[in-house]
Amino acid sequence: MDTAKAMNILAAAHRLDPGIHIREFKLPLNADATAVPLIAVPTTAGTGSEVTRFTVVTDTVNNEKMLISGLAALPVAAIVDFELTMTVPPRVTADTGLDAFVHALEAFVSRRANAHSDLFARSGLSLIGHHLRRAYAEPGDRLAREAMMLGATHAGIACSIAPVALVHAMARPIGAHFHVSHGMSNAMMLPVVTEYSLPSALDKYAEASRIAGFARSEMDDETASRTLVEMLQRLNRELSVPSPRNYGISPTEWQRLLPLMADQALASSSPYNNPRIPARGDIVALYQASYG
Repeated sequence: MDTAKAMNILAAAHRLDPGIHIREFKLPLNADATAVPLIAVPTTAGTGSEVTRFTVVTDTVNNEKMLISGLAALPVAAIVDFELTMTVPPRVTADTGLDAFVHALEAFVSRRANAHSDLFARSGLSLIGHHLRRAYAEPGDRLAREAMMLGATHAGIACSIAPVALVHAMARPIGAHFHVSHGMSNAMMLPVVTEYSLPSALDKYAEASRIAGFARSEMDDETASRTLVEMLQRLNRELSVPSPRNYGISPTEWQRLLPLMADQALASSSPYNNPRIPARGDIVALYQASYG
């Protein structure tokens, strides 16, 4: 879907400038002109790209995942059918499902959240929180697959209204430099970034934990938010998400690229949506803490 969005943006731009490159459209610029109407058909319960005004394209020259935003990236229609996900293998189910969960969580705690984004984020948190492990363990469970598909779409709507934050910002460079799938790189960063961010949005993280079925309703905010971090760590274990170290990334390469990855994360602008806005040094420290 993201490829189709980028092709549509370039097709419109080439009418005026045949030599223009897709990197000319990365944020903070907006891409609003399209060549043809775009209809999106998701085949995973994950990215939510069928309902977002974003596309992510890897710049293979600069090893950067570019975030491109604008009306041109928003499909005119989406056909969402959970039966298209029934044969998706467990690894893809896990990675795309975790991506969708991060969409819902980051939209919910985002500095740009509002009543509309919260409505869809709550739905995504609940549907994905209660059904992701079932869809992973029992691929033929139609109810779990349907719930995941709806949850992913609602999470996509949520993060299109209240854009994603620090988890996504730090995940993109991991994917670009080490070719880790987007959902897996999000999951690698999710527990440490959530723990770092808790003090700035304790009530929202606690509510998210309860909505997702991780914390009990009677838990106070401190306990519920800490339970969220513990459950995210547990979820990664249950869904076989490796740390960067266990994925096979060498410590030498990881350390060498930390400054560049931190700069790329900040350049994406997503960290500024985070409840706790990080300095460059904070991002480097979080990368180090996530290594494993």
